[in-house]
Amino acid sequence: MKELTAITDHDFLYTQIVGRFENQIKQNLLKCGDKLPSVRALSQEQGISISTAYKAYVELENMGMIEARPKSGYYVKFSTSRYTKSPEMMPPLKKVEQVSVVEMIAMVYRNMSGDSVLSLSRSSPALELIPMAKLNKSMMEAIRKSPNGNTNYESLQGNIDMRKQIAKNAFNWGGQISEDDIVTTQGCMEALVFCLRAVTKPGDTVAIESPTYFGIFTIMMSLNLNVLEIPGDAKTGLDIAYLEQAMEKVTVNACLFVTNFSNPIGSCMPDERKQQLVKLLAKKQIPLIEDDIYGEIYFGKSRPRTCKSYDTEGMVMLCSSVSKSLAPGYRVGWCIPGKFKEQILSLKLMHTISSATPTQAAIAHFFETGRYDLHMRNLRKALYTQCQHYMQGIAQYFPPDTKISQPQGGYALWIELDKSINAFELYQAAMAQNISIAPGQIFSTDARFTNFIRISFGRPYDEVLENSFKVLGELIRGMMK
Repeated sequence: MKELTAITDHDFLYTQIVGRFENQIKQNLLKCGDKLPSVRALSQEQGISISTAYKAYVELENMGMIEARPKSGYYVKFSTSRYTKSPEMMPPLKKVEQVSVVEMIAMVYRNMSGDSVLSLSRSSPALELIPMAKLNKSMMEAIRKSPNGNTNYESLQGNIDMRKQIAKNAFNWGGQISEDDIVTTQGCMEALVFCLRAVTKPGDTVAIESPTYFGIFTIMMSLNLNVLEIPGDAKTGLDIAYLEQAMEKVTVNACLFVTNFSNPIGSCMPDERKQQLVKLLAKKQIPLIEDDIYGEIYFGKSRPRTCKSYDTEGMVMLCSSVSKSLAPGYRVGWCIPGKFKEQILSLKLMHTISSATPTQAAIAHFFETGRYDLHMRNLRKALYTQCQHYMQGIAQYFPPDTKISQPQGGYALWIELDKSINAFELYQAAMAQNISIAPGQIFSTDARFTNFIRISFGRPYDEVLENSFKVLGELIRGMMK
């Protein structure tokens, strides 16, 4: 209490109170149904104003952790203690079953959008979370600022103002780079393709984590690359020991990992493990392509570091974009390719010549004005709250043996169902109800995730979404043997 009363910053006080209650609820020190002190009592106990105490309770209520009962007070509403068990880490099957993963991916893509479909399979922000008015304003101001209205070809390496803003923002993840180290691309996927083509040739083997984003499989197939899947833990990310052992038996030409809030399991590799991974691959002179598209979407107090921040030899190629954080349709991405910069520029020249001028200029302006930092604070807060609401809905409507990841960032919940459930059959049954989920089979090249699904929490929680959880829960129970 003395420590809190010594703090004069109102917002910091309020954040401290919210964080304290949040930790106690998560640690099950405060249980569902427990009554909290009144606003006045909390004010007196902590030496804070009544308005600060009330604001803290409102925030916890918005997060879905407590509820206000008329003429009774505030009570704990939500606890993650039910899901202390995370989904299991599944090693590759010794016998690979031949399943048409490509056909399943294509079907999920086709059914991902549509006015009548409730999409829980799209890992991106809902329209309500995108600051469209401010984006439009930045676009107009960038066009007005340009002597030719941004109708010219951009330079091969990309918009200089955009690259300066990316370099400036790299400070948050421990980067020490300049605008000359960056090459802009049409989204993160193009950056990944360029990086893979720069360091591999058809027939080479690339190590990826498993499960992983299904779009990575389509890239590998298009480039005629072989895949070595490395199991990933829902909390700490890929199994480095497994990778090291595998590299003794298989020639690995490159690695492609999502180290921060991987899709779908949501894991964030601890910094010391990132450093360990960089040292291991540098010793073997194996390039690491780091997909950091979710790095800015963290729920903790600070942005996690990247593998690139530990790179001293230029062997780490970091790729990212604003597709998950700000504007999916703008297709503004970039890579920081280290020693492979010239190869990347040559590939870009052959394939796209330059990135789109208006969107790069608009995003650069959005960064310059401070709008991006403000937007990201709001987005992180909204996504964290939505994550809590989604977990609460799953706890209420799914079978009690359900296991779920507890991500500290990103968009995805990785859910393990009863072993009798076939996730693709569940997907088809859900689509008959106009609900789109992502079946676990599309996140690996084999059948080890047949009873897993991914649900993305980019859409604000409402009555329609809650009803969809009721429907999914009923479908799952009906399929259990």
